[in-house]
Amino acid sequence: MEKRKLGETGPEVSAIGFGCMGLNFAYGPALDRPSAISLIRAAFELGVTLFDTAEAYGPFTNEEIVGEALAPIRDQVVIATKFGFKNGDSTAGMDSRPERIREVAEASLRRLKTDCIDLFYQHRVDPNVPMEEVAGTVRELIRQGKVKHFGLSEAGVQSIRRAHAVQPVAALQSEYSLWWRAPETEVLPTCEQLGIGFVPFSPLGKGFLTGKINESTTFAKDDFRNIVPRFSPQARKANQVLVDKLGSIASKKRATPAQIALAWLLARKPWIVPIPGTTKVHRLKENVGAAAIELAADDLRQIDSALAGIKILGDRYPPQLAARAGK
Repeated sequence: MEKRKLGETGPEVSAIGFGCMGLNFAYGPALDRPSAISLIRAAFELGVTLFDTAEAYGPFTNEEIVGEALAPIRDQVVIATKFGFKNGDSTAGMDSRPERIREVAEASLRRLKTDCIDLFYQHRVDPNVPMEEVAGTVRELIRQGKVKHFGLSEAGVQSIRRAHAVQPVAALQSEYSLWWRAPETEVLPTCEQLGIGFVPFSPLGKGFLTGKINESTTFAKDDFRNIVPRFSPQARKANQVLVDKLGSIASKKRATPAQIALAWLLARKPWIVPIPGTTKVHRLKENVGAAAIELAADDLRQIDSALAGIKILGDRYPPQLAARAGK
């Protein structure tokens, strides 16, 4: 698979990474541990070298799975994990106090079975801790050899600039896809100016852009999408027009809608590395296959033209979660 460098200071990774969260968190029943480990190793065999996890996924269990899966090939992969929630609980509010960051780093190193975290993200900006303190703490961890690169997730432009002034930010991880293009306004230009890589999560619209979800689809009780306004039956029905258009474009390219959605992201900038997740081997192969699809400038113009008149219904987060993003 093609390799890409995450910005000016970040690591070189596969053009498509693997988002590990959904293996056991947020999207319904967890995969059993052996199956999850097998899937991560299958991703590596297909050329994936960037694996994304966080202490909050579980909490803690996702890191353990990733650590066990990648231990035999640790020197051939890049592992990204995150700090920033109280006690690792994404429902408990933010906590990026320096002592907490250091505590998370030590615990994550143990769970990941490694002596260095390749990319350490702040999961969400903490309004109670100055960004300079956060960046300075990670800078110390880098100097100690416990972390290689610093990242931010869902941060706004002001926070990105303040952090970058203290410790170069290697990558920003935020939602970005054909149905959520807000980063194009300010965030992506800022990343380009500062030499920061961009890692889109939910690059397939939390599954919607695959064309396998419609208004009658039901989700497991513990599936995060149950509380997402954009996934209400009414919104799904209205947003189907986007998937239909995407399907039409995909058929002309002899690809799937998911592959076109990922190829579109790859074509935006050479420093963009999406991290789709899945629990199925055939979907993993489909996603990885997107890296081989080339979209020419004319293809991109046609996609933009076809989708320009479509208005997406529904917010991407419920209010309490939306308040955490873009700070």
